[in-house]
Amino acid sequence: MAFQIRRTPYYYAMVKDEPGAAYRILAQLAERGINLLAFSAVPIGPSRAQLALFPEDDGSLLKAARDAGLALDGPHHAFLVQGDDELGALASVHARLFEAGIDVYASTGVADGSGSYGYVVYVREEQFEDAAKALDV
Repeated sequence: MAFQIRRTPYYYAMVKDEPGAAYRILAQLAERGINLLAFSAVPIGPSRAQLALFPEDDGSLLKAARDAGLALDGPHHAFLVQGDDELGALASVHARLFEAGIDVYASTGVADGSGSYGYVVYVREEQFEDAAKALDV
């Protein structure tokens, strides 16, 4: 099973939950040359949304956000797993964390339809370094 795991910082942005909110932020970042490795948006209450931005270069993201007047919370830390989509691919990552006594408190993944997948694994900050050792990153 071929896959790559890397540490990745991420940042939260809280926005008013309205049509086009994520689009405006993503467009501003793209205009400033910011490449995101991953992105997610989830509702927080009835009128807010939390965007999670996983930049390729967090220094560039921080500067672009500051220039755009976008408040970011972070950095926080997660693992980005990318690899060949095959049966049990995610289980092998979780097995290594389970065997090390690491609690995965959130995760999200998607197959790209062409035989590959991307997967973000969140662990508690206080367990991050132990998780990194268990994952050999």
